[in-house]
Amino acid sequence: MEDRLTGTVVVFSKSYCPHSARAKSVLEKYDIYPPPFIVELDQHPLGPRLQARLTELTGRRTVPNVLINAVSIGGGDDVSELDESKKLVAKILELGAKKIEVKEKPSDGSHGLR
Repeated sequence: MEDRLTGTVVVFSKSYCPHSARAKSVLEKYDIYPPPFIVELDQHPLGPRLQARLTELTGRRTVPNVLINAVSIGGGDDVSELDESKKLVAKILELGAKKIEVKEKPSDGSHGLR
């Protein structure tokens, strides 16, 4: 599993989880390339096995579990804290090992259109 997570942002989530929704919402504020890969564990046929393996690999049993280049940066509260403290971009770039590009989307309401 770890090799497939190299060079990307992966969110292990559950579709009904408000904390997962929060983490995904925070990440949507950014242009991330390659785009984050979302795994909805409650909808994946191997969901329980994947979640058990994630616990072994990251020590984190709950969702969301946000990984950058196969390193867990935590869950919804952690991602929100990094965003609010303006440290999320730096964390993604640091762990992305030059394989991930990220920048904040325009917030002036124009959505980049002029």
